[in-house]
Amino acid sequence: MEKDNKKKAGPVVSVVLSTYNRPQYLHQAVASILRQSYRDLQVIVVNDGGVNVSEIVNSFRDPRLMLINRKENMGKAYSLNEALNRADGRYVAYLDDDDLYYPHHIETLVHALEYETDCEVAYSDFYKTYCRILSDGSRQVLSKVVEVSRDFDRFLMLHFNHVLHVCLMHRRDLIEKTGPYNDQLNILIDWDMTRRLAFFSDFYHIPEITGEYYHPMGDSDRISVQRRKDKQEYQRNVLTIRTTTPPKPWKKIQDTSIILASRRLNKRMGETIGAIWRYTFVPYKLYLPLPESDVHWLNTDMPNLICEPVSPFSSLAQSVDTILERCEDEYIAIVPNGFPVQEFWIECALHALINGSPDDPGFELKESTDRLWGAVVRRNVLRSARKTFPHLPVRDSLRASGAALRQPEFKELPFQFDNLLREAKSEEQDGNWLEAARMYERIGERYHNELWMTRLAAKAFFKAGAYEKATRLSRNVNQQHPTVDTLLLEAKIKSQEEDLNSAIELLKTAEHILSGSDGSVNHSLASAQTSAFKRLQEGYS
Repeated sequence: MEKDNKKKAGPVVSVVLSTYNRPQYLHQAVASILRQSYRDLQVIVVNDGGVNVSEIVNSFRDPRLMLINRKENMGKAYSLNEALNRADGRYVAYLDDDDLYYPHHIETLVHALEYETDCEVAYSDFYKTYCRILSDGSRQVLSKVVEVSRDFDRFLMLHFNHVLHVCLMHRRDLIEKTGPYNDQLNILIDWDMTRRLAFFSDFYHIPEITGEYYHPMGDSDRISVQRRKDKQEYQRNVLTIRTTTPPKPWKKIQDTSIILASRRLNKRMGETIGAIWRYTFVPYKLYLPLPESDVHWLNTDMPNLICEPVSPFSSLAQSVDTILERCEDEYIAIVPNGFPVQEFWIECALHALINGSPDDPGFELKESTDRLWGAVVRRNVLRSARKTFPHLPVRDSLRASGAALRQPEFKELPFQFDNLLREAKSEEQDGNWLEAARMYERIGERYHNELWMTRLAAKAFFKAGAYEKATRLSRNVNQQHPTVDTLLLEAKIKSQEEDLNSAIELLKTAEHILSGSDGSVNHSLASAQTSAFKRLQEGYS
C-alpha cells in the first residue's frame, strides 16, 4: 500500500484587507497574501470608497480572492465588519494595504493555534520598516527594526495596545463574543477589538518575524497617525474604548464595582465622577448611593454608572451596605467623595489583589489616607465584615473582622517591565550605555521578552565598548531569529576585529533581508537598497 504523501488541507483562514486610496501599494500587499506557504485561504479585499482597484485585484486571477468594491467611504471599522460578515474561515488574519506578510506568516500562526497552545489568539513579530517616499510614490527602504517583541500582558492591553493587528490571528467565532468593530470610532479601532479579545482568551506570542509594516521617515500619511493630532478627538476615542465592554460572560476578566460613598450630590462629587471616567482603564461599574431628590439632578453621559436611591438620613456605611447587596462582582472598591483620582489610582491595588494570594483580603488605594480612605476588597470579605459589624464605619468593620489592608509593595505593582524599560532607555539617553545594557539583561531574566531584551543589550554593550559581550549576544540572536540591526552590529564588530570575511557574510544576510530577495518585498526597491549595502560594505572594508 502506497503512503499518501499529499499534505492534508488545514482550516481555512480568512485574511481581511481594507484599502483606501493607496493603489500604489495594494498590489504588493495582496501578492504577499497569495504567496503564503499556507494555501487554504480566503482573501477579502474591501475598497472603502477610494479609487477603483478592480484592475489590481482582478490581475491576480486567483479564485481565493474576493473584492468588495464600495464607492462610499464608510471607515475602516465598517469595512472590517463587512468583510467579517463574508468570512468563512476558522481563523481571521488582518493586513493593511501598505504592509506585507512574509511567505510563512499564516502557516506560523495556524500551526501555533492548532498545535502549540490552547489560546484562541496568536501573534508574531513584524519589522518596522522605515522608508523614504520617492517622487513617483514608490518607497525606498532605509532600515528595518524590530521595535517591539513582547509577550502578552492583559493588564497592559486594557491600558494600551501592545499587539499590532497585522501580526495577529484569532478564531473567527470569537467575534460572536466580542461583538463587531465599533464604527463610531475613527482611531484606535484595532486596539478596541484587540482589547475585547483579551476578555475571552490569552494571546500566544511567537517571537518570530513574519512580516513588516511601513513607516515613512518624517510625518506619516497614515490616517491613524494624522487623527492622533486632534487631542480632544483622540481622548474621546480612548474613553469610549475603555468604557465599552463585550457582553458577558467573560472568561478572563472580571468587573470591579466602585462604590462612590457620598451623602449628597455636589460639585465635588461631579469632579470625582469625571476623574474616575477619565483615568480608570479596567472594566468597572460605578455605583452612586444618592437620595431620590438628588438622582434626577445627575446629568452625565458616563456609561456604566448606576444610581441607587438611599435614605437622605443614611450614614456612609449604611449607603455602602445598600449598594453591597446589589454588587455581584468579586472585587469592590470603596471610594470617598473627593478622593484624588489620578492615573493608575485603582489599578495598582487591583493588580496586587488579582495576582496575589487568595488569602489577601484587599489593598488600600493609591493616595489613600486616614482622612480620605479608599480600598479594593474582595466581596466576600467586605460582606462578612459588614454583616458582623454593621454599626461600625466600613474601614473599622474590616479591621474588627481581622481583614488588615495595606498598600501594595513595589513588587506587586503593574507595569514593572515597562517602568524598568523606561529607566534603561533613560540611561541610554544619558550616555550610560553599560548600565543600560546590564538593565536590559536583568529585565530579560526577570520579566522574559528575552529575545527583545537581548537585542537591546547587545546594542548597548557595543556602544559601551564591551565588544566581546556585544558579539556573544548578537550572535545568540542571529542564530535564532536574525534581524537587520543585530546582523549589522555583529558585522561592525567583526570588521573591527579585521575578520572581514565574516563581516561580509553577515552584511550579505542583512542585505538579503533588506532587499526582500526571498520574494517578500517588491524588487523595484532592490537596486536602491543594494547600493546602500555596497556603501556599507565599502565602509567596513
